Amino acid sequence: MSEESIQKLVEMIARALVDKPDEVEVTEVEGEQTTVVELKVAKDDLGKVIGKQGRTARALRTILSAASTKIRRRSVLEILE
Repeated sequence: MSEESIQKLVEMIARALVDKPDEVEVTEVEGEQTTVVELKVAKDDLGKVIGKQGRTARALRTILSAASTKIRRRSVLEILE
């Protein structure tokens, strides 16, 4: 698994959750220690990605963390409005 496939993983999961999958954008911002994965979705779909009490967002972050550990990188998910 590479860093590029982590971006694709987040994008694939986000597209499955939202009503407007064409508006899903995932970008990576490289830092020295950490990679920030930025997820942007349509305004109407923001609630679906975050979920009740942030459960869906927490689950996405857990999956990202597990995938990042496999390639020995630290990644953080930011959900942009």
